[in-house]
Amino acid sequence: MDRTMVLKDDLRVDSWTPRAGHHLGFFVLLSLLSCSVQSDVVFSKDHHFSWRAGQWGQCVGDVCGSDGVQTRSVWCVHLEGWTTHHSHCPRTDKPLGRRPCFKVCDWHQDLFEWEVSNWSSCVLVPFFSNELKLRTPECITAQHGVQRRQVHCVRALNRTAVTSRICEFFSQRPAVEQACLVPCPHDCVLSHFTPWSSCSKTCGAGLQHRTRHVLATPMYGGASCPGLTETRTCSNPVSCPPAGGEYQYTLRVGAWSDCRLPPDKDAPSSGRTTVDFSSSAAENNSVTQHVSASRRQDHQGRHQDRHHGPHSHNKYHMSWELEVGYQTRQVRCTRSDGKNAMMSLCVKDDPPLTYQACVMSKDCHVSDWSAWSPCSKTCQSTDLSPGYSLRSRIMTQIPVGGGRRCPALEEKEACNIIGDLLPNCPRWGWRTTDWDECHILPLLSQQERRSANFSTLCGVGIQTRRTYCVQVPDDSTARVRREFSRPVSSRHCAALEPPLAVQRCSVPCQNQCLLTPWSSWSGCRHDNCEEPQGRKGFRQRRREVLWEVKGSAEPCPHLVESVPCEDPACFLWQVQEGGGCVLSGQTCGPGSVVQNVSCVNVEGEEVSADHCEGDPPPTQLLCEVPCEEDCVIGSWSSWSSCSHSCSTKTSEGRQSRTRSVLAVPGQGGKACPAAPALEEWKVCNDHPCVVYHWEASVWGPCIQDTSMYFNGTGGLGGAPPCAVGVQIRKVSCVKTNVGPVINKRCPDSSRPETIRPCFLPCQKDCVVTPFSEWTSCPSTCVPENTSVPTQSRYKVIIQRPANGGQECPDTVYEERECESLPLCPVFSWTTHKWHGCTLVPESIRRGLNGPGEPCGTGLETRGVSCVGEGGEPANMTECSRWAGPSPPQFRECQVTCKDDCTLSPWSQFSQCTGCGTSRSRTRTLTGRSKKKEQCLKEEQFPLEESQACPCEEYLSQPCGNWSACLLPAHSLSDSVQGWMNPREVKECGQGLRYRAVACVDLRGHLVEPSLCTDTGYAVETCHVPCPLDCKLSDWSAWSACSASCDSGLKIRSRWLREKAFNGGRPCPKLDLKNQAQVYQAVPCYSKCSQFEWRPDPWSICTINAVDDLLVCGEGVQSRKIRCVRVDTSGQTVTVDDGLCDQEEAPPRAQVCVLACPKDCVVSSWGTWSRCSLQCDQGTLRNRSRNVLRPPASQNPACPDLVQSESCIFNSTCFTYHYQVSEWSSCHLGENAVCGEGLQLRLLNCIRSDGRMVERWKCEQFGLTDTWTLSRPCAVDCPVSCLLSDWSPWAECSRTCGSRAQSLRTRRILQEAHEEGRPCPSQLTQTKPCPIKPCYMWLLTDWSRCVVEGAECGEGLRRRNLSCVVHWGDWPESPPHRVEDELCGDRKKQQIQQEMEQPCFVPCPGDCHLTDWSLWSSCQLTCLEGRSFETTGRQARSRAVIVQVMENQASCPHQVFETRPCKEGKCHSYHWRAGGWSNNQRVVWCQRSDGVNVTGGCFLQKKPTTLRHCHPPCTKPFSHCTPSGVCGCEKGYTEVMTTHGFLDYCTRTPGLDNNKKADVKTNSGRLRPGPAQNQDLFSEWSLPPVGPDGRVKLWVYAVTAFGFVVILFVITLSYLLCKPSKSTKTSAPPQKPLTLAYDGDMDM
Repeated sequence: MDRTMVLKDDLRVDSWTPRAGHHLGFFVLLSLLSCSVQSDVVFSKDHHFSWRAGQWGQCVGDVCGSDGVQTRSVWCVHLEGWTTHHSHCPRTDKPLGRRPCFKVCDWHQDLFEWEVSNWSSCVLVPFFSNELKLRTPECITAQHGVQRRQVHCVRALNRTAVTSRICEFFSQRPAVEQACLVPCPHDCVLSHFTPWSSCSKTCGAGLQHRTRHVLATPMYGGASCPGLTETRTCSNPVSCPPAGGEYQYTLRVGAWSDCRLPPDKDAPSSGRTTVDFSSSAAENNSVTQHVSASRRQDHQGRHQDRHHGPHSHNKYHMSWELEVGYQTRQVRCTRSDGKNAMMSLCVKDDPPLTYQACVMSKDCHVSDWSAWSPCSKTCQSTDLSPGYSLRSRIMTQIPVGGGRRCPALEEKEACNIIGDLLPNCPRWGWRTTDWDECHILPLLSQQERRSANFSTLCGVGIQTRRTYCVQVPDDSTARVRREFSRPVSSRHCAALEPPLAVQRCSVPCQNQCLLTPWSSWSGCRHDNCEEPQGRKGFRQRRREVLWEVKGSAEPCPHLVESVPCEDPACFLWQVQEGGGCVLSGQTCGPGSVVQNVSCVNVEGEEVSADHCEGDPPPTQLLCEVPCEEDCVIGSWSSWSSCSHSCSTKTSEGRQSRTRSVLAVPGQGGKACPAAPALEEWKVCNDHPCVVYHWEASVWGPCIQDTSMYFNGTGGLGGAPPCAVGVQIRKVSCVKTNVGPVINKRCPDSSRPETIRPCFLPCQKDCVVTPFSEWTSCPSTCVPENTSVPTQSRYKVIIQRPANGGQECPDTVYEERECESLPLCPVFSWTTHKWHGCTLVPESIRRGLNGPGEPCGTGLETRGVSCVGEGGEPANMTECSRWAGPSPPQFRECQVTCKDDCTLSPWSQFSQCTGCGTSRSRTRTLTGRSKKKEQCLKEEQFPLEESQACPCEEYLSQPCGNWSACLLPAHSLSDSVQGWMNPREVKECGQGLRYRAVACVDLRGHLVEPSLCTDTGYAVETCHVPCPLDCKLSDWSAWSACSASCDSGLKIRSRWLREKAFNGGRPCPKLDLKNQAQVYQAVPCYSKCSQFEWRPDPWSICTINAVDDLLVCGEGVQSRKIRCVRVDTSGQTVTVDDGLCDQEEAPPRAQVCVLACPKDCVVSSWGTWSRCSLQCDQGTLRNRSRNVLRPPASQNPACPDLVQSESCIFNSTCFTYHYQVSEWSSCHLGENAVCGEGLQLRLLNCIRSDGRMVERWKCEQFGLTDTWTLSRPCAVDCPVSCLLSDWSPWAECSRTCGSRAQSLRTRRILQEAHEEGRPCPSQLTQTKPCPIKPCYMWLLTDWSRCVVEGAECGEGLRRRNLSCVVHWGDWPESPPHRVEDELCGDRKKQQIQQEMEQPCFVPCPGDCHLTDWSLWSSCQLTCLEGRSFETTGRQARSRAVIVQVMENQASCPHQVFETRPCKEGKCHSYHWRAGGWSNNQRVVWCQRSDGVNVTGGCFLQKKPTTLRHCHPPCTKPFSHCTPSGVCGCEKGYTEVMTTHGFLDYCTRTPGLDNNKKADVKTNSGRLRPGPAQNQDLFSEWSLPPVGPDGRVKLWVYAVTAFGFVVILFVITLSYLLCKPSKSTKTSAPPQKPLTLAYDGDMDM
C-alpha cells in the first residue's frame, strides 16, 4: 500500500493521496494523538462509587490503516480506593473501553524520527531544586550530577517538530536525562604575594601595595577568588613641605577623537567651538560642536554617501583619493587626589597639542563574491566526508585611518555531503605487461660471468615485467569488449600492494641424460619374434634412462645397440640333466642319462614346444660307468670367458673347458684318452665387431599440416591451441664410430618416431595501452621572458610481437610544449601630484587656544590610480592583484612657523667608492636659525646623514654536508618502453655528489642563490665502489670412489679465495677453518670383480714314481694364477698382482690323488649347502660327492660322500643385507645454474663381515630391493636483489632555508635469495635543495604604553612590522632586517594585524588595574590523579592598585579570565609546614609542581601554626616543647611535680661550675646547687642521681613504698589506740599528712 503524505503542522494534514486504502485514516491518527490522554478518569454517581479507566493500549489490527482498535480497562472503585462490582456504578456514565484507531504502517517510520541535542554540562542535582549545595569535607573525588538534553519528534523531510506520540509508535523515546559526575568544588588558587612596593610618597605618609595573580579560577561551586591586592600605609622620615607639598600635579591627556572634516568642508557652522574642562572621565573629546540637528544629519548622510563605496553607483574605483581632517583630545592638569587643577601648575612651557591633522578614515571595500568553485567532491566516496566549494573576493579599497577592517576574503562551504546522485569515485588498480624473456645472466656471480658461455646457459632464470597503474572500470558500466585502460600516475595506486614484477622461469638445456650401464648381449633373435622373417637376426643390448633434463629439445643418447647375426631364434630348446648314469643290471659299463627338454622364449619363460624349430634334443643320452680297472675321467669344467667380445677378419672369440684323469687304468682296463681329448675349444662371440644403433636428430619446428587432426581443447604445455601442426625429425641407422649406414642394418622394432603432432605457435601482435594523459601544464599565467614549459605522455607496451605479429608503433613517448599560456597582465600604479600641506583649520586652532599663525605639522595627500600596459586607465582591483604594493598616499609635512628652525633641503648623496663604503648627504640652517640656540642641537636637527652604499658583490659559502654519491638515473623515455631491462640495478661507478651553496651579501644576509651560482650547488664527481662477490677456487679433481667395490660416491670441492665486499654476493656457509663448504658428490661404481684372480687349469697330477711301479696315489699338481682387470665389454687385461686382494689369491699348488686300479673313485666335492639365513648357532652345512667308480670287493671302501661342518657366523656362514649409499648432490644440466635436478644413490650388497660383494649375492638369498635410488631435487637459485628505477626527485621539503631536501625512492622488486647479491640498505636518497632566503614579516612585541606629550592618561601601545630574512631554522639563526619589498605588500600585511592598542598610564592618585599577568600553566581537572577532561585551562588576572585612599570608591573591580589550552597537567595540593620557632611555625599550601599557592588545600586539614602548653610555662629557663608540655632550656634539667608538671629547672651536672645561673626569682635563688648533691652521693654504692643530674627511677619507687609503710603504721596505731567506748562527740580534725619530694636532700 503506497501513500503520499505531506504534513503542515501537528494537528492537520495538508494533502493525503491514497493509492490504495482509506482516505482519512492518518487524520484520525493525528487527531487522536493531539488529544490529551487521561490515565485516570472518574465519573461520579454518588459520594461512594465511581468509574475509573486505564491507559489506552496500542493500536492493533490485521492491516495498517484506520481499521485498528484500541482498548483499555474500565472498573468501578469505592471512594476509599477498593474495587467493587461494576453494578455499583451507573452504566450511563461508564467510559468507553474500545475505540477505533489508526494503525501505523511501517513505511510511516521513514517520515518521522527523533532529533536529540547534545548533552548539557553536568550540574549538581540540588541545583535543579534551587538549593545551594555548599562544599563539604565529605566530597572526596566527585559528586553526583545530572545531564539533560532536548528530544523532539521531527519530520524527516524538513526537520519541523511534531507531537512526540508519533515517533513513540515507532521507537522508544530516547533518554532525556542521565547521571554524571561533577568533580568536587575547586577553590580559586592564587599565587603568593609579590614583595611590597615602594611608598607612594617620598615624604610624609603614603601607601604600599603588593599583589598576587590567579593561577586557577573557581570551578564546580568552589570558593571565589579573594582580593588580589593588599594595601598598607607607609611613612617617610622626611616631612612634606608645608606650602603646597600635600599634593602632586600631573599633566593628563585623553584619547584622540575620531577624525572629522573641518566645518568649512562639511557644512556651514553657526555654532562655536568651546573647550570643556569638566572632570568627567567619560568624555575624552574637549571639543563640542554646536550645530543644528538637521545639519548634523545632513552631514552624516553625505559622509555615508561619500565613503561607503558599495552603495554608490560606481562599483569599483578607478582611483583612490584621501581627505585630510582633524582630531582633538583633552589635556588637563590633575591633582593627586583626582581633582582638576589649573594648567599652569603642570605646564610651564608650551602645553601639548590638543589637535592634529589626520586622514579621514575609509573602510575596506571588497569586490563581489566570485562564483562558487566546483565542489571538491565529485564522486561518491566510502568515507562519507563532504566536499568543499570556495569563493573569494578581492580588496578594492584599502582601509585607511582606522577604517573598518576587511571582512573575510574567502569562504568555504560544504557541498555534496551525501552525494547520492554523484557517480562512484574512480577505483585504481595495478596492471602488468607480459613477462619478458627468461634470462640466466642475473643469477651468475662475477666469477661465473667471466668464465661462462652465455649462449649455452640454461636452466632456471628470472624474467621481469612492468607494473603500471590504471583506472579500474566501474562494474556497472557495460563493456562490449575488453579495452586496456590508459596508464595514470602511480600515486593513485600507492596504497595498493603492487603485483609481482619478477618470477622464476626456465631455459631448456641441451639434453643431458643419466643412463644405466649396458646390459649383456642377448642371443641372436629375430627383429620381430611374432613375425619372424629370414635367417638374419640381431643380438642386442640395452640401457635405461635414470634422469633427463625436462623440456629439453634434444633427445637422450640411443638406448639400444644391435649386432647382426645368423640363424636367429626367438625360441630355444632348454635341456636340464635329470640325474646320474643309470645302468641296466650291471655294476659298470654302458648306461643312460635322462634329461629334461623344454621350449623357452627369449625371456626364459617356458612355452609350447611348437614354437621351437627343429627336433628337440633327445631326452636320454648314453653314458658309461667305469669298471674297477678302467681309467676314470672327471667332469668338464665351466667354459672359460670368451677371448674376444666380437669377431673380426683376423681374430675370433674362443673359449675352452677341461677335464682331468682321476684314476689310472689297470690291467685290462679301458685306457685314458689322449691329452688333447681332455680339453675342448669353441668359437664364441662370433658376431662381427660392428655395432649399429638408431640415431635421431632434434625435432624440427612445428609446421602446419592441415591433414592432421588433434582432438583436444588445451595446448601443449598449457598454451592455448592455435593450429595443429607436425614436427619431423630425421632417424638414421648409424654404425658405431663410423657413421650412417643403410637402415636395414638396424632393427625396425627399436626405430624411434620420425613425426609427432604439435601446436603451431600463436601469432602475437604488439599490444600497447592508449597514451596516458598529458602531464599538466601551469594553470596560471606565466610572466614574460620565461622558458616555455613542456608536457609529455607515454604508452606502455603490454605484449611484444611474436611469430609474425604486428610490430609495435615507433612512438611510445611524446613530448610537446604547453599550449600558449596567457601572459600575466601588466598593470602599474600611477601616482598623482602631492597636494599642498593641510593643517588643522584656523577656527579649530583658535577654539582650542592654539597658535594663531597657520603653521606646524600637517598632512599632504596624493591620488593613486591604476593603468594598464598601454597606459590606459584600469580598475583599481587589477593593480591590487597584479601590480604589487600600492604607493603611499599621504605623508607628514611641515609648515614652518616664524620661530621654528629652518633648514635647507637635503643635498644629493655623495658617490659610492666601492662595496662596504657609505655615502652621505648634508643640509644647512638657514636665516635666523643659524643663531638660535635650540637649532644648533645636532640630535634634534642633524645636518648630515649617511647610509651604506648598495653592493653588488656576493659571497658563496658551502652549507651542510655533501649528499651521498648519486648515480645517474634513467630518463622517463627509457623506462616506458614496456619491459625493464633484465639487469641488476647498477650500484657502483662514477656519480655526482651535491652540496648546497648559500649566497650571502657583504652584510652576511642570505640572498637568492642565482646571484652566486647557476644551480645553487657545488658539484663534484665521486665514485661508488662496486660490490665484489665472494670468490671461490676452481673445482678440484674428483676424489677416488668411496667404495673399492660396488657403488660409492666421489667428491670434488671448492674453497674460499676472497670474501664478499661492498654488498657483493655472500659466500656460502663456512666451516670452522673459514673455508667454504662447497662440494659436489656423484655416485661411482667399482665392479667388485674389476680386479680378480684368474687361475689357469690345474696341471696333471704328478706323482713321484719309484721304478716302474704303477703311477697312482698322492701327488702334486700346480697351476698359474694371474691378476686381470675386466672391462665393461668383458675383456680381460693382465695387470700387476698387487691390484688383486692377496688374501683371496687362489692356491697355486695342491695335493692331488690319482686313484689306483680297483680303488674307489669319487668326484670333486660339490658346493656347500646353505646355512640358515640367520646363521643360527648349532646348525650345520653339508656338501657331497658322487662315486664315479666303485671299489673292488677286497679294496677299501669309498670315502665319506657327505661332509658337514658347523655354521659359524662370519666364518662359514654369512648374512647379507642391502645398503644404500649417500645421496649425491643435486645433478643439473651441464650448463644449468640452478633449478630442478636429480639426486642418485646406489644399492650395495653387504656381507655380514662388512665386505661389499656382488649384488646377486643378496638376490640369491631372496632379499627384496625396495629402495628408491633416485629422487627429484632442486638447487635454489641465487637470485640477486632487483630494484625498481629511482623515482623522480620530489619537491623540496621546504620552500626556503638551509634545511630543505629533496627525496627520491625506489622499491624492492625481488628480495635476494640464497647467495644472491643482497638488497642495498639505501632505498631512499636525499639531495640538498638550493638555499633560498626565507623572507617573513616579523611582528614585534607590544611596546610599553606611550602617552604623547604627558606623563599619564590615554596612550598607545604599538608594535612594528618588519621584513626579515633567515636561514629557515629561525629562531635558531637570528633574522636580519631587509627591505620590505622582499616580503610583499607591507600595507596589506599591516591591515591584517592589529598594530596599535589603546592603553592607559595611571596618574598619581589614580586607582587603576595592573597589566594582565602572564597566563598560568595549563591545568586539567583531575579525579584521583587521572584527567577528567581533555582540554585544560589557563588563567590570568588584573589586580586593583589604590594610590590614594580618598579615591578608593572609584576603583574598578579586579578581573580575571580563562582560556582553554592543550597538554595540561594534573596538579594536587598539599600543606607544607616549617620548623617551630617560639612555638610558632609557618604553614603554607604547595602545588605538586613545587609552586607555593594560596587556596587549593583543604582548610580542615591545615596543620596548626601555634603551639600551646597548659598550664603556661612560667618557670625560669622553661619553654613549651613540641609535645605540648613544659620543658627546660638546653643545659638545664627538669624537676617534675608528682602530677607530672614542671616544678623548676635545675642546672645540669657536669657543666662549668664557674658560670652562674640566671636566677630571676627568690625561690630559684634559695635552691641548693647541684654541685653539693654530687659530693654527697659520691660515697653511695647506689647513687640516687644519674650522670645527667636526673633522679633515678628507683628513688621514686622507694619513696612511694615508704609513704605506703607510714600510712600503714599510722592506721595500725590508730586502731590500737582507739578507746573502746564510743562517744558522740566528733574527734578533733586531723591535719592530712602529705608527702611530696621537693628536691630536699633531707627527704
